[in-house]
Amino acid sequence: MEYSKIVAVTGLPGLYELINSKTDGAIVRSLDDKSTRFVSGRIHQFSHLESIEVYTVKENVNLVDILKAMESSSEKLPEEKNDADIKKYFQKVYADLDFERVYNSDLKKMVKWFSALKKHNIEIKLTEVEEEPAVEEVVEKKKEKPVAVVTVEEKPKAAKKAKAEKPVAEEKPKAKKTEKKKPQEKKKKAEKKEKPTTKEKPKKAAAKKKSK
Repeated sequence: MEYSKIVAVTGLPGLYELINSKTDGAIVRSLDDKSTRFVSGRIHQFSHLESIEVYTVKENVNLVDILKAMESSSEKLPEEKNDADIKKYFQKVYADLDFERVYNSDLKKMVKWFSALKKHNIEIKLTEVEEEPAVEEVVEKKKEKPVAVVTVEEKPKAAKKAKAEKPVAEEKPKAKKTEKKKPQEKKKKAEKKEKPTTKEKPKKAAAKKKSK
């Protein structure tokens, strides 16, 4: 059982393991009797223990810091009903607590929660956060960008070469046009040669009439 899944529910005693979250509430399991139930979010509020902060005379600290101090202390846990003993206990274990803003009811809760966590052998620790990339690595990635720009600029040069080669491609249709004209000229010459032969026929016919 992980500490990050442990929640406190307003209006319900003890601590619970969060099984599943829903839009209208959550399914939780009691650490005491292991019973599973649905808790409506309209009626109750949920508090993850790892998200709870505690007032101190300096800056606020996470509840884990208080529980860790209680775990490492040799002081005996006070009885939950004795307010004076509870306050004396925390004055020895964590003297920086702001006792004007941290009420006796809050101190009692911390004692109860600590006892429940130790009883069920739950390790008190926050969820490990993944480390962000180092600043040096980010700078090196930024330096690589100009290299990509250079490769992009080389593409227009290749396009200019293609444009220079276009006039060579345009000369090919001109050669085809000259070839097409040659058959037409041959036909015209052939027609010119044939025309005199057709004109000669009437002359021969006229000669025959004269002979008669």
